[in-house]
Amino acid sequence: MPSDQESPPAVGTPDGSDAETSGPRGLTFAYVAGVTPGKWIRRWEERMPDVPLHSFMSDDGAQLGVLRDGSADLSFVRLPVDRDGLHVIPLYEEQPVVVAPKRHEISVFEEVALEDLAEENFLDVAGMGGPEMAMQVVASGAGLVILPMSVARHFNVKDTVARRLTGAEGTQIALAWPSDSRSEVIEEFIGIVRGRTAQSSRQPSAQKEKPKKAPKPDRRGTGAKKPAVAQRYAPNPDKGRGKGSRKKGKR
Repeated sequence: MPSDQESPPAVGTPDGSDAETSGPRGLTFAYVAGVTPGKWIRRWEERMPDVPLHSFMSDDGAQLGVLRDGSADLSFVRLPVDRDGLHVIPLYEEQPVVVAPKRHEISVFEEVALEDLAEENFLDVAGMGGPEMAMQVVASGAGLVILPMSVARHFNVKDTVARRLTGAEGTQIALAWPSDSRSEVIEEFIGIVRGRTAQSSRQPSAQKEKPKKAPKPDRRGTGAKKPAVAQRYAPNPDKGRGKGSRKKGKR
C-alpha cells in the first residue's frame, strides 16, 4: 500500500496523463486597468457553460508578459504593443482625460483643450510607476497627467479631478493572443468579443454537427385520385343573366 504521504498524480502532469480527458479545457484571459470584460464573461457563460473561464487584471508593463509566460491565453492590451508572434485585433478607442488636483481651475469646466494647458507641468505616468501612483502625485499638486477616462475612473484617487481632453491623441484597446494558437476555445472567445452571434458559421460551437431530424412522413398517400363528385343540382339557368331576363307571365 502507498504511504500516507503519497497522493495520486494530478491530471495533466508529466506522468503522461491527459488533462483533456477530465473535461473541457478552460480559458484564461488578462486585461489592463480600464477594461470592463463583464459583458464578454456573461456571453461566454451563456454559450459555453461547461467550459470554465478565468480572468485577472495585469498592469500595462505585464500586458504581454502574461502571454509570453503562459499565464493567460489571451490579453486585452492597450496599444501600442510589440506584435511579434502575436495576433492583435483593435477593439475600440478610449477617451483621454486630464487629471489635476481637486482645486485646479479646470474643475469648473466639463471639457478642456490641450492647447489651453501649454503652461502646465505634465508628469510621466510610466516614470511615476503607473497610473495609480501618478494620480497620487497629482493629488499632491506636483503636476497633471493625461490618462484614458476608464483608467482615471477605475483608480478614482481622492483629491483629484478629471476632465475630458480635446486635441490629444486617444489610446486603443485591443485583444492579443499567440499567433501559433490553434485552440477552438480561443476562437470561440474571439468570436464573442467581436460580436458574432451564437449561430454564426464562424463560431466553432456552431460548426459542430447537429443531429438531423427524421424526415416527415408523406401524408399524401399513393392511392388513385378520388373521382370528382357528381353535380347534384342542375345549374341555375338564370345565373349570369341581367335583371329582368326571365320571361314575364302568369305562374
